[in-house]
Amino acid sequence: MANSGGAVDVAIIGAGPAGLTAAYLLGKQGYSVTVIEKDPTYVGGISRTVEHQGFRFDIGGHRFFSKSQEVVDLWNEILPHDFIERPRMSRIYYEGKFYSYPLRAFEALWNLGIWRSTLCMASFAKSKLFPNKLVKSFEDWTVNQFGWKLYSIFFKTYTEKVWGMPCDEMSADWAAQRIKGLSLWGAVTDGLKRSLGLNKRKNDGMAVKTLLESFRYPRLGPGMMWDAARDLVIGRGNRILMGHALKQLAFNDATQRWTVTATHDGAAVAINAAHVISSAPMRELATRLHPLPATLPEAANLRYRDFLTVALMIRSPDLFPDNWIYIHDSKVKVGRVQNFRSWSPEMVPDAGIACVGLEYFCFEGDGLWASSDEDLIALATKEMAILGLCDPAQVTGGAVVRQEKAYPVYDEDYAANVDALRREIEGRYPTLHCVGRNGMHRYNNQDHAMMTAMLTAKNIALGHRAYDIWAVNEDAEYHESGTEGEQAALASVRDVPARLPDRKAA
Repeated sequence: MANSGGAVDVAIIGAGPAGLTAAYLLGKQGYSVTVIEKDPTYVGGISRTVEHQGFRFDIGGHRFFSKSQEVVDLWNEILPHDFIERPRMSRIYYEGKFYSYPLRAFEALWNLGIWRSTLCMASFAKSKLFPNKLVKSFEDWTVNQFGWKLYSIFFKTYTEKVWGMPCDEMSADWAAQRIKGLSLWGAVTDGLKRSLGLNKRKNDGMAVKTLLESFRYPRLGPGMMWDAARDLVIGRGNRILMGHALKQLAFNDATQRWTVTATHDGAAVAINAAHVISSAPMRELATRLHPLPATLPEAANLRYRDFLTVALMIRSPDLFPDNWIYIHDSKVKVGRVQNFRSWSPEMVPDAGIACVGLEYFCFEGDGLWASSDEDLIALATKEMAILGLCDPAQVTGGAVVRQEKAYPVYDEDYAANVDALRREIEGRYPTLHCVGRNGMHRYNNQDHAMMTAMLTAKNIALGHRAYDIWAVNEDAEYHESGTEGEQAALASVRDVPARLPDRKAA
């Protein structure tokens, strides 16, 4: 029998960016809130910062940039004194050479060579003259946009590493949402400007750096933001139950309230709530709903990609300047390398030791995931040497962090499966709200996850779904260019969804 966790206005499943944003905002408005988080130690989800022997590392790399002024203001409110401005530098590694990202035209031309560059442009021209009219897959969409040659160099290998499936089996939705707004001519023009140093914008008559060149970052990593949010939530008298995993979510038709049952060290805790906000993976939520949803088969077909980070400590005061390097090379398994000193010098306690994170994309239970930490550290050390990034003899230690369900998979059937489950939840349970990346099975950035929670908090206060959180948009351009806090009118910018016409709660 479950122990009583008390009655609250809102129970929240998951203490990631979405869950903690909702808890913080609702607490400010006077709602009683309880958050359950299955991790025994860290809040922040994939945006947490892990500490190992004084070294701090980010799980995935999280820039704090948003075109939503509301999100920027919330970051500043939660963490008012601990942001630093960091220079941005990232490159692509391909066939032994490094390409600046965003691309610099002259550098890319030199690295690819005249012949290969000519083939790229010819392939691009062919794709525009004779596009594939039946676009179903990531490969179809990307080849239409950039041509086969550029697709094979800068998209195919890395994308297949990340997702563990051929690009012709991935939904075109993924490309349309993540690469939307990026044109070859725009990239070439911007690359020429960058090569010539002409990519400065004017602001009040003074040259300023664009956000392509710098970003804000908490001095001790993104987990600093979510640790602060946790403390503010608890400071208002609300609770965050760490090490508590969702067991069941049951709705009582008579009382119109929820019972959220969580397990901790073998014991069960039951929380009675008027509303539930879930950032748990949709597949997991469906299996724990009581009664089970009719769309359980659709939910069961939702897939996730997992990944792990191997952090290496290396004797070197200045290993390489990049924040991160994308590895577009099939000779190694690593997909991306983070340099944590370049994110923030305060994350690395020893000036003579560098700390890097090698990211390996995998499925839970496969060979990589099941490898021992020792074998993974050895693999990462070997691959750093293959890439020419360090001497293996300089590696002094390492640590491994596994992250399950890091990325919702956009396969051919995902959209229909998500839509079916969403419609059933919204139709039957007006007080159950799905938010965040896994909660909505959408590849949201951190600020989008927060925005879905912010709008959900508004919906709860208004008493009905006045804002459609599914209209929170996502695309690559938003996160790669523009002005922080700018609410541009372009369709590619993630504006706050307009409020729906007033209607009574179901």
